[in-house]
Amino acid sequence: MFGFDFGPGRPRKGEDTMIPYEATLEDIYNGKTVKMNMEKEAICSTCKGSGARGNAKPKQCSTCDGKGWTNVTQSDGSHNRMYVSRAQCRDCKGAGERLKEKEKCKKCKGAKVVKEKTRQEIRIEKGVPDRHRIVLTGAGDEHPGVPPGDVTFVVKAQKHESFERMENDLITHVTITLSEALLGFSRILLKHLDGRGIKVSSPPGKAIKPQETIVLKGEGMPIYKRPDQKGDLYVILDLEMPDEQWLKSVDLKALESLLPPKKKDLEPLPEIVDEVDYEESDMAELRSTFLDHGFGDESDWEDDDDDDEDEPECRPQ
Repeated sequence: MFGFDFGPGRPRKGEDTMIPYEATLEDIYNGKTVKMNMEKEAICSTCKGSGARGNAKPKQCSTCDGKGWTNVTQSDGSHNRMYVSRAQCRDCKGAGERLKEKEKCKKCKGAKVVKEKTRQEIRIEKGVPDRHRIVLTGAGDEHPGVPPGDVTFVVKAQKHESFERMENDLITHVTITLSEALLGFSRILLKHLDGRGIKVSSPPGKAIKPQETIVLKGEGMPIYKRPDQKGDLYVILDLEMPDEQWLKSVDLKALESLLPPKKKDLEPLPEIVDEVDYEESDMAELRSTFLDHGFGDESDWEDDDDDDEDEPECRPQ
């Protein structure tokens, strides 16, 4: 049996170029114009894209009869089926015509195009989404008789050391002291992506819990195509406990009298109580070890109830 696959003939346009561009979060927040050097194929200025020297004229390729492609028959290798597909002509490289070596243009060697260095400029608008594409139409490779290709820049945001982006919102961590958590604060908490200091005052008489999150409305990312509007900035407040050196320098009895009372034992008391020692541990490290060893995957567990179900068995034929 035969199938037909109509593959490549002559190109309908020049080849497109995809270029990844890593932008900082500051670039995306503030907007930025970027200029860069690149290389593309351009129509040869000497032969004007004919590939020929002087008045030489290319002749029709006898291998493909000027079509630029030939039929290739091949098997799919599994169902004993034969497929006929099109492949670029190996002699004329898809041009449909050929020149003798002595007739070829000295500059492009008959290729019709030459490598050319260009300088392109792109504008990263404020708030562009991650993997946003900026297309420069017609700035790509050129080939005779067809429109030039396009150059597409794919904007990818670099990881930031202080801020995490979630669409139009931003998330950041700020460390406060135990004194600030209990008595409040009024200070510049952070430096924003445009260089501004952001001052925040906590409500008086409110104790702040560890990992408490506050939201600063309108201090997130500019919204793409609406840069006068912004998302929100979520600030996670990490509590910094006093170190041992500070504890040694204060009157612990006086400190205890100022703090809320300690909790008592659990009630009702268990019949058996063991007193054990503890060591400091890192939960992030424990989770990493747990995952590295493949624990926690539901597929590794079997439900005992499933043992009662009938399972398919192999029977002799």
